[in-house]
Parts: sequence; structure tokens; C-alpha cells
Amino acid sequence: SGSGKSTLLNLLGLLDRPSAGRYLLDGRDVTTLSDRQQAHLRRERIGFVFQFFHLVPRLTAAQNIELPMMLAGLPVDERQQRVRQALAGMGLGDRAGHRPDQLSGGQRQRVAIARATVMQPGLLLADEPTGNLDRASGKDVVEILESLQRRGITLIVVTHDPELGERARRRLHMIDGAIVDDTARP
Repeated sequence: SGSGKSTLLNLLGLLDRPSAGRYLLDGRDVTTLSDRQQAHLRRERIGFVFQFFHLVPRLTAAQNIELPMMLAGLPVDERQQRVRQALAGMGLGDRAGHRPDQLSGGQRQRVAIARATVMQPGLLLADEPTGNLDRASGKDVVEILESLQRRGITLIVVTHDPELGERARRRLHMIDGAIVDDTARP
């Protein structure tokens, strides 16, 4: 708490603008883009996974996953195909019609990850993705995130969990809004 992680994620996710400096995403300065341009870029290139899932309670798992594609205006056939693939990829094919309150914490987080990645973003921001899960579900979620990273998605995970942090190839340690350590391993 108070380390600056939320501010960092909001900047990286184009939810806030920096008060100074520039932010390059895929080599492009995104700091000067209009709100509309940033929203488009966010929708097309950035996925978000949160500790508290942020699923729409009245929607089914399939509908929650479909939501970003509806907002992007993708055709129904493509949306349905991607939803089926996402559910199958997360091992949730039999949970498509379940609302969030009918799913376990691990299942909710997998739906949230599917929703965050269904638009095939290049960047996935995860804020304490295992924070509300039991160890077994947390391990499953970490394996899913690592498989996404192996497929080429840039993964930025904010965590207080030292075990999860140790798995990263690059670790930044923040205190009071400043990066105090930047460690990389091969």
C-alpha cells in the first residue's frame, strides 16, 4: 500500500496521464494521444486483470468474456467463436452459462483472464491476480499467466507475494512511488 503500484498501472493502462515525461508503447509516444485515441489503443492493445475480478454480476461467464468484443463492434459469429475458444482454453467450457456468484474464486479469475485476453492484447496488466485465491487456484492462475507470456503477451504483474515476484524475469521494487530496485534474470 502506498507504493505507487496503482498509479503505475493506471499510467501503463492509459487510464491516467503522466504529469511529466513520456510513455512509449510499442515505440509510440502515447502521452499526447487524445482521450478517444487512448481509449481505442487501450481496447485493442491492453488487457486488465484485477484482484477482485470485476466481472459483471448479472452476466454469465460467456457474456462477461464477450463484453469487450461487443464494445469493439466485432461480428457476432467471431465473438461467439472467440468466447468458445477462451472458455475451452481456461478449462471452463462447462461453466459458460454460470454467473460469477455460481463460480469459485479460481473460476472467476480465469473468466477475468479470458475477458482480458479475448481481444488479443500485446500487454496484460495484472493487479494482485492471486490475492483472493487459495494456493491451488493461485497456482493455476500463475500457470495461465506464464503461458500467455510464453505466447508473446507482455505481462506486468503487481504483487505483494514474494513467491510470485520471484518467478518474474524482471522485478521492479517500489517504495513511495519510486522504483528503488530493478532486477533482471536471464
